[in-house]
Amino acid sequence: MKKLILTACIFTISLSINAQTIFGKWENRDEESGKVNSVIEVYEKDGKAFAKIVEITNPERKDAVCDKCDGDNKNKPILGMDILTGLEKDGSEWSGGEILDPKKGKVYKCFIELQGKNKLKVRGYLGVSLFGRTVYWHRKS
Repeated sequence: MKKLILTACIFTISLSINAQTIFGKWENRDEESGKVNSVIEVYEKDGKAFAKIVEITNPERKDAVCDKCDGDNKNKPILGMDILTGLEKDGSEWSGGEILDPKKGKVYKCFIELQGKNKLKVRGYLGVSLFGRTVYWHRKS
């Protein structure tokens, strides 16, 4: 019985710890319809945060390439592409990296911040963060 209680406690603690992290899968929703248009996986590499597109919900866009991108991403598949790169933890947010908008092929400075356990604020901007756009990703259940 003690082992069962201990196992349940460890499981509960691990769930609550995982829910308080930026890492994992997030749904990017269309701002107008609220429908999920992609799933993004935020992962850690060498102490920095990165994110890649792991699912595109529109069957017509599953094979889309980043034709408006420059450099290494030019004409590469959007599915599997890293769109967040090199963010470092700074207090409650992760910043100092970049975000790619594959629809426009543009790269912006970026910071992200957890807003509760299931909502991630993603801010892309040019120059200073005052001039930018914020979207919210929702944790995939």
